[in-house]
Amino acid sequence: MSSVRPLPDDFDLATSGPAAHIGRVGLVTLERYAMIARVACALVVLGSLPALADETAVAPPATAPLLVEAQADGVQIYACETADKGPQWVFKAPEANLFDAEGRQIGTHFAGPGWKLADGSEITGAPIAKADAPVPGAVPWLLLEVKTKQGSGRLTAVALIRRADTKGGAAPATGCDAGHLGEQARMRYSATYQFFGAAK
Repeated sequence: MSSVRPLPDDFDLATSGPAAHIGRVGLVTLERYAMIARVACALVVLGSLPALADETAVAPPATAPLLVEAQADGVQIYACETADKGPQWVFKAPEANLFDAEGRQIGTHFAGPGWKLADGSEITGAPIAKADAPVPGAVPWLLLEVKTKQGSGRLTAVALIRRADTKGGAAPATGCDAGHLGEQARMRYSATYQFFGAAK
């Protein structure tokens, strides 16, 4: 035979009953999600999770066909020169090799800026848009339009070039002063270059 035990005189349903238990579970869940959000933000700051560039700022027209894509590995060259605000690093030229998806070298990238493939086709371009790189110390993402063309090959029909996925290449933060005028800094960088045809 069962019996009903009376509740103690100090029993409070608000703090001891089922509703209070559910409230405590909900609070723990909210605290857990808040902690996960804080960790995720910290990982983005530390670079463990990828940040995102403003890709729309350097996006080609949606109808522009992708003709060639290459990975660049090389340097961005800076010279220590006198400017309005005193000595500072001034960008001079890129110097990089271009590789296809299989890792085979297919061309070069050089001052102009210019690109030349092994088939003899060559173009130069001028920037028309840029976006800050999401990776610290990386040169900006760019959208460039073709200015000149030479030879015949895969670059002949290119109208736009996009530089993306950049790593490294930014000018040094220090080292340029009156005692180092004329010196060069060769900053290692990598990037993806995409070559697009004219929008249809």
